[in-house]
Amino acid sequence: MAEPAVSAETESERLYTPPPGERQFTVRAVLAGCLLGGLVSAMNIYFGLQTGWSIGGSLIAAILGYSLFAAIRPKDSYGVLETNITQTAGSAAGSMTSAAGLLACIPALGMLGHDFTWWELGLWALAIAYLGVFFAVPLRRQMVLVDKLRFPTGTATAETIMAMQASGKETLEKSRSLLFFGIIAAIFTLGTYFVPPLNMPPIGEWGEAVNIGIFAVMGAWGFKLLLSPLMTGAGFLIGPRVATSLFLGAVASWGILGPWVQSQGWVDGAIMSYADGVRGWLLWPGVAIMVADAFTTLAMSWRTILNTFTARGDSDVIEDPAVAIPNLWWMGGLGVATTATVIVGFVIFDIPIHLTIIAVALSSVLAMIAVRSTGETDINPIGGMGKVTQLVYGGIAPGMVTTNLLAAGITGAGASQAGDMMQDLKTGHLLGAKPRAQFKAQLVGILAGVFFCVPIYMLFDSAYEIGGEKLPAPAAHAWKAMAELLSQGLDALPQNAEGAVAIAFAFGVAMPLLRKVKAISRFVPSGLAFGIAFIVPAYYAVAMFIGALILMAWRKVDFARAGRLEFSVASGLIAGEGLMGIVNAVLTVLEVPPLVGGGH
Repeated sequence: MAEPAVSAETESERLYTPPPGERQFTVRAVLAGCLLGGLVSAMNIYFGLQTGWSIGGSLIAAILGYSLFAAIRPKDSYGVLETNITQTAGSAAGSMTSAAGLLACIPALGMLGHDFTWWELGLWALAIAYLGVFFAVPLRRQMVLVDKLRFPTGTATAETIMAMQASGKETLEKSRSLLFFGIIAAIFTLGTYFVPPLNMPPIGEWGEAVNIGIFAVMGAWGFKLLLSPLMTGAGFLIGPRVATSLFLGAVASWGILGPWVQSQGWVDGAIMSYADGVRGWLLWPGVAIMVADAFTTLAMSWRTILNTFTARGDSDVIEDPAVAIPNLWWMGGLGVATTATVIVGFVIFDIPIHLTIIAVALSSVLAMIAVRSTGETDINPIGGMGKVTQLVYGGIAPGMVTTNLLAAGITGAGASQAGDMMQDLKTGHLLGAKPRAQFKAQLVGILAGVFFCVPIYMLFDSAYEIGGEKLPAPAAHAWKAMAELLSQGLDALPQNAEGAVAIAFAFGVAMPLLRKVKAISRFVPSGLAFGIAFIVPAYYAVAMFIGALILMAWRKVDFARAGRLEFSVASGLIAGEGLMGIVNAVLTVLEVPPLVGGGH
């Protein structure tokens, strides 16, 4: 008599029991996932280098993949398990922007003067991206089958797939909303290239024309009106609390602290200069808030960390070896990926072999913590994991800034892909999918993501100054500042910034602690968002805040419809501008002149 695939208790979690022989790992499902996830990874370059965040590809790939085949109506119906493979490959490809370090360690090194070729970045991305997948596989039994962690995004994806199968009307509504707002955003974004004032109306100049000078002063400090579909969509996604935190951070930094610093004569350069202006001064308290918030949040998750290393097995959980991922697959893959990471790190970046091995070992431990955090809270603390690694390497490799950043990049990649893989495995578990089919889809999706995101990053690096006003790269600035501080000590800080950094660090520690107080938790800002506002120009925070206000108004008018469609609308706005931003970058490289105003 054959063993059951899983125990009866685990079986009760299932949302779907597939009939015998249902198709899952098919060429069309994988190709759809790779294409859709690749587009997500490409738009994440533009989105992430502006905001410091990235969005996942699971739900977008699931919704658009299902809608695509529903429109085509193939002879063989596109079912639940194929949709799951599409979202698995899509999420793997979509997360490559973050996993490859293209939002943090790589642009941070670029700001320090390092130039990369496309093949160097491609090899680095391929070497480190697979580590997290192999870290995640042996954790699946404990996290998904024994502890039954929720993995909110993975669970939501499974429920969305089932809802699409049950209600074609709702699926059509979501996909139409995503595509409609994506097209509108793309057309508007292309228009801003040829008519730049569409993107940022010159309110300061208008104010001066009618003798209202306050608008010019506000504009000088970044309080301008940015008309950006992407930022509006970002405001939808991050929600009112985080968007309000960004706005308050912008007021505190660019509206109050910055002008005061300038009035004291502590800086003498242009306001937006990193070298000798207010922007370079504000960077440090902003980074202090972000780092303190990350470490405090991590410390407050001590139970999660403890459970990661003290979890025990459950003899009642039995899984059919025919569907489980063989040990040889992940063990052999881990050996190959580790070897590749060591070779690429040594040959291309001159990282000593033993320091890369230590980074991979540390990454395996931190990836376990990241996976459990993702399962319990849906928050993957990639930034926090990176900061831990930077601190460790500040001690074992002092003064080696490149090694510090890339070691943290290895940790970030491990946390990113391990969390992504486990979300997908949770989705598959709820739908009765074969883990080994998802494992193969994840491997293919990662490869596709590299081929999308690396060339797009190189394009943006050629067209714009990454870390400048167009693409402020707040996450990269935080990683760079941390590496410089560990290398140079307090000498890295600008004049009279020590006190501000100390106060900011205390603020960053206090925010997560105060959020634990139920009576006031809803009024406590996000430390991470508050700190990011110190790094990006104020108009980004204002634009996302406006987006959140629009969402709140929509919920007030039609709560049910907003609840159904807000993710689709937000994704469409972000995708439309993000993808058309690639076209605008090509036009910039080709030096195509705009119709109005100066060049880009």
